[in-house]
Amino acid sequence: MAHFAKLDENNNILAVIVINNETIDNLPFPESEPVGIAFCQEIYGPNSIWLQTSYNGNFRYIYAPVGGLYLQEYDVFAYPPPAPNWIYNPVTHEWDPPPDPPVE
Repeated sequence: MAHFAKLDENNNILAVIVINNETIDNLPFPESEPVGIAFCQEIYGPNSIWLQTSYNGNFRYIYAPVGGLYLQEYDVFAYPPPAPNWIYNPVTHEWDPPPDPPVE
């Protein structure tokens, strides 16, 4: 089975759906992604935004969590940060707190 995450225009993850492997021609990722996106857009509308996610976290770091984010600059799915000013660390895949302000 292939899994596809629906995103909004701000890369928030709205939903994840499962597609039969035959629908994506039994292709492996990344070849399967454009086929699956076309299938999703045929059903949910041509302007809907979709990306493939891995149930086992084999690509894009983790399985797309509904309510989470797609971080395009790192091509990963992530849980939301604890606070808006936290910074995603692509090495640890954790959210780091903002740096302390300088002490004067």
